[in-house]
Amino acid sequence: MEPFSLTEPGFPAEKSSSVPQKKYHVLVGVTGSVAALKLPLLITELLKITELEVKVVTTERAKHFYNSQEIPVTLYSDEDEWQLWKGRSDPVLHIELRRWADLMVVAPLDANTLAKLANGICDNLLTCVIRAWDRSKPLLFCPAMNTAMWEHPITAQQVEQLKGFGYTEIPCVVKKLVCGDEGQ
Repeated sequence: MEPFSLTEPGFPAEKSSSVPQKKYHVLVGVTGSVAALKLPLLITELLKITELEVKVVTTERAKHFYNSQEIPVTLYSDEDEWQLWKGRSDPVLHIELRRWADLMVVAPLDANTLAKLANGICDNLLTCVIRAWDRSKPLLFCPAMNTAMWEHPITAQQVEQLKGFGYTEIPCVVKKLVCGDEGQ
């Protein structure tokens, strides 16, 4: 994957080192799909884009699929939400992350979290960030689940619900799945 540049087409990139480049803030959400094992690779590739600053919000179930020591950026989970807030004037992490981010990518989005988001349930840090998301900013979601789950009729309805919120789907691919099946 070639590094991506965020400079405007037709305008030369700023050459002066005395002028700081704007960093675009990307918040990556990761859920409990087996595809979460690709999180270290995703973060490595994003960090090749020099204009990006990246943070990760993980669900507890996603932690099963990757080694947090392999994630070279700030990684937030439910525990951080509760440890940060002690009293009325303290920052609320899901609101602070929403404000910080210019873009959010949920990769992978498992069936469970898809259902929660489509129905407005916000019972963990990630779903609270998304429920509070500034819909003037892009939110991309990458569904990842077993083909049998993907093909269930409720999944299409839930994906359409997220699109109705203004979020952008990054479609599934057909491949050999971890369970040995071939499918989306």
